[in-house]
Amino acid sequence: MTRAIGIPWPVALTLLAALALAIVPVPDILRPARPEWLALILIYWAMAFPSRIGILTAFVAGLLLDTLQGQLLGQNAIALAVVIYIVLQIHPRLRVYPVWQQMMVIAILMALFKLLALWPQGITGFPPGSLWYWAPVLTSALVWPLIFSLLRDLRRRWLLHLT
Repeated sequence: MTRAIGIPWPVALTLLAALALAIVPVPDILRPARPEWLALILIYWAMAFPSRIGILTAFVAGLLLDTLQGQLLGQNAIALAVVIYIVLQIHPRLRVYPVWQQMMVIAILMALFKLLALWPQGITGFPPGSLWYWAPVLTSALVWPLIFSLLRDLRRRWLLHLT
């Protein structure tokens, strides 16, 4: 029996939900601290299914995020592709870390993501306005335990046969 190639439908739905969370309106005071939902979801699925969720998936999802947010095309795509490449390299170790250690790794990965996304902004003359640009690093790390447990339960319920 051969394995089906592609992204399982629950994974695709969570990626679509992450894209929706990235553009859903929030109060102005909370906007700078919005977690990087798409990056978090991609990191989890790349850890869970490294043979199915990879750099190309991250790049395409990043292009969709760039389009939805009206940002420079490729800005988030390249940043997500680099972050997912790193996750694919370290996923055997990252999967066995306790959640609190994963939170620290997530913070580092989010800082790298924000730094890589900042580079094209600076080149095009749109640098961040303040230190609030870096707030998603902290908020993403703080919501990681929730994302991890929700997606782990989803994987165990619907996708256990794919691992």
